[in-house]
Amino acid sequence: MKTEPQTDHPEPASPAKIGVKKAEGGDLDNIFKDDDDADFLASEVGAVSIVPGSGPSDPLVMLAFYQRLFPFRPFFQWLNHSPVPCHDFGHREFAFTLQNSAYLRYQSFPTMELLRKEIVRLNPSRFEIGPVYNANPRDRKTLHKSAFHPPSKELVFDIDLTDYDEIRTCCDQANICNLCWNFITVAIKVMNAELRDDLGFKHVLWVYSGRRGAHAWVCDKRARSLDDAKRRAVANYLEVVRGGGQAGKKVIIRRPLHPHVSRSLNLLKDRFENDILRDQDPWRDNEKAEKLLQLLPDKILNDALRKKWDNHPNRPSISKWADIYDVAETGISKELNPARLKESKEEVVLEYMYPRLDAEVSKHLNHLLKSPFCVHPQTGRVCVPIDERDLEAFDPMAVPTVVGLLGEIDAWDKVHKREGKTDDYQKTSLKPYVDYFKTFVNGLLQDEAAVKREREGNSENSMEF
Repeated sequence: MKTEPQTDHPEPASPAKIGVKKAEGGDLDNIFKDDDDADFLASEVGAVSIVPGSGPSDPLVMLAFYQRLFPFRPFFQWLNHSPVPCHDFGHREFAFTLQNSAYLRYQSFPTMELLRKEIVRLNPSRFEIGPVYNANPRDRKTLHKSAFHPPSKELVFDIDLTDYDEIRTCCDQANICNLCWNFITVAIKVMNAELRDDLGFKHVLWVYSGRRGAHAWVCDKRARSLDDAKRRAVANYLEVVRGGGQAGKKVIIRRPLHPHVSRSLNLLKDRFENDILRDQDPWRDNEKAEKLLQLLPDKILNDALRKKWDNHPNRPSISKWADIYDVAETGISKELNPARLKESKEEVVLEYMYPRLDAEVSKHLNHLLKSPFCVHPQTGRVCVPIDERDLEAFDPMAVPTVVGLLGEIDAWDKVHKREGKTDDYQKTSLKPYVDYFKTFVNGLLQDEAAVKREREGNSENSMEF
């Protein structure tokens, strides 16, 4: 049963009171420096005692993570879009999944400190981020339904490897490895080109889901302001592969190709031989090769290929892919259109490698998405940002786990005898991920401040006569 407590919160505290420094002249370089109430300082809590066998489902483990490692300050700056508390954060919905599986929606907090205290008090197993509403989400029951609506939220995308189960042969369901993670790496590259080059967005944050996928948060103000109709238009623009696992042909595209599809195809062709034909080898089994034949345009050609493959059991996929043109060039089918065959092979590349999006996640303002830096309850891995500057280097199996991080703090403290003020995250392998997140947030705030200055300048000019 879902409960929705209606705890009231005081008015937003001053920036100084919550340890936020207001940037002057657009200088945001020091907004993450914490003096009196550092988010990660070990002085707030005692040593971390990890009981052998403890995991992410252990409430004490999660409590220590929130107290010592969760990056509350850059997290607040990211959602607030300003060093000073405002409605972008205060009217934001948070939803908590508690240790007993209770689910609390429509939670909101005027300041970072109140969010931090509530998370430490509730100690959720995970939490999700929703939209910014036009009123405080906690007050929704006092408002008419038509008077409560979300005007903004990041444009988000969700890619899950389970949607590739009919293609990947290395793993299935919740299991992943570096071979099938290549699907996510390629998807991010394709999506980045579309979001940045085609749609003009700049601030795109990719986050590992903690298990088998990745989430994109498009944080530009223009993206956050899109209504549902425009979000559907963007999702439809980006969606090329359609249909579930039981669907037949999943790629139906117009010719000539749209420039974004053509660009994506060129990127995917470069990876197809290695990622699909060699690593996944999806058609070695002749029964599975029937899926490939279904995507080709000529029955006579298909019959000839089937006969050849029956005579050569376990023929590798890379050879079967080459067989298509080799057999076609013998002239076995007088009705075969070479141009159509080329197009069919291109559509196979798209079907097997183009990003498979959960489009419904992207189409609605009120959709909730798991927060960055949550801990996945099954794997114990932290949902860390993916540094897109070096996508190939990201290894989901090397992402730190919550128990491992707490052990790293203890190991560091034993060596350094807890001397000096060192943020706990800096003692661990979480540091590069937090640093990257801070860099991302800083860039976002720089642009938000520039837009605000321009708006204020235009307002002053409009008052001159």
